[in-house]
Amino acid sequence: MKAPVLEIKNFHVDYGLGSEAVQAVRDVTLTLHRGEVLGLAGESGSGKSTLAYGVTRLLPPPGVISGGSVIYHPPNGDAYDVMALTDAELRKFRWAETSIVFQGAMNSLNPVHKISTQMIDVIKAHEPQLSPSARVARAQEMLKLVGISADRMDAYPHQLSGGMRQRVMIGMALVLEPQVVIMDEPTTALDVVMQRQILAQLVELRERLGFSILFITHDLSLLVEFSDRIAIMYGGRIVEQARSVDLYKDSLHPYSEGLLKSFPALRGERRELAGIPGSPPDLRGMPSGCSFHPRCPQAFDRCSTEIPVLGIPAARNYSNRSVACWLPGRVPISVER
Repeated sequence: MKAPVLEIKNFHVDYGLGSEAVQAVRDVTLTLHRGEVLGLAGESGSGKSTLAYGVTRLLPPPGVISGGSVIYHPPNGDAYDVMALTDAELRKFRWAETSIVFQGAMNSLNPVHKISTQMIDVIKAHEPQLSPSARVARAQEMLKLVGISADRMDAYPHQLSGGMRQRVMIGMALVLEPQVVIMDEPTTALDVVMQRQILAQLVELRERLGFSILFITHDLSLLVEFSDRIAIMYGGRIVEQARSVDLYKDSLHPYSEGLLKSFPALRGERRELAGIPGSPPDLRGMPSGCSFHPRCPQAFDRCSTEIPVLGIPAARNYSNRSVACWLPGRVPISVER
């Protein structure tokens, strides 16, 4: 495992204040390593996007970061906590060190400005010493890297297809060569052919530029193929972490098993697809104990009374994975903190 580039430690996000606050992210600890693709999967409402906005301090009101730290390790220099940055330091940190690609490219791009204006503005804000011609050259080079001809620089967002707009957003996120790129369901609105093209391009760009990716999606089948490691999120908590190949072959949490069974396998024996019964929990009134126990087919008495901690499971020799589950053999021998 390579050195960490971003460490999220005991992170909490609430919506509202006081006793009426809704806990959307609960005690999340994640580590993104240099050059790694870390997938974050879960149903809608599990807290994935809230975590991304909180980590980058883009959380809109009434969202409040109520605890935890986000330690960034620059390639040169000492590590620092993103939560402690001033507004001026935060402006320098965003885009240059960590960037984010949002789900809806049409809503992220300004419809009344050309692509060239929006890309060059990012470069101008962070590297004012560059000449105008150098900024244009940088923007054109990045568009070519994401598969868009330089002559589309003068196009408006509505003149591009959905796939091209998403490529522009990826190009803008990479134009300053950040160390970390957070992608919040960047291919959800695209067809499967365009998804495949964009993911293949991301793999190529990562190998060329060496950045790390936190890839957020509800599509676990996509992450199994694309990511190095996967973290499963449910009810605002991480319930399982593992290498993607290990999770696919031998998932430990019943929720992970349910997600895996909800999409068809391309190879092997035919099997009946099975969804997860019930609905995600209401964050305003979380069930006692394990938040998944009302939907879990393997739940027993302890599941409804005690919240399981995330840790290395006891029954098998798993040094690089963890699970939060009370099922026999999965109770942790050591807790991740």
